[in-house]
Amino acid sequence: QVQLVESGGGLVQAGESLRLSCLASGFSFARNSMGWYRQAPGKQREAVATIGHSGGGSWYRDSVKGRFTISRDDAKNTLYLQMNLLKPEDTAVYYCRLGVTSSWGQGTQVTVSS
Repeated sequence: QVQLVESGGGLVQAGESLRLSCLASGFSFARNSMGWYRQAPGKQREAVATIGHSGGGSWYRDSVKGRFTISRDDAKNTLYLQMNLLKPEDTAVYYCRLGVTSSWGQGTQVTVSS
């Protein structure tokens, strides 16, 4: 079955960086688009960045453009999110998702202090 396991979250100060990873299994990772989403307390889950398969393009929400980079290593079945210049408003639980399916990871907490 599909499994998505996120890691790399933590507590950092504003301006610092984190790299999230999502290890995928149970499906053909290289043939699927993937995405990172986040949910802050009291708010709806929102898309942060997505990446296509087979060299497909990427998309970012406006608030993270120029600071976050989504990438993938198909040989390692792993999705990444490099987050630079973090802001307190980036604080949330971050999830990876298989395409637009209902398959989500368990999430990893990112907390950015001011």
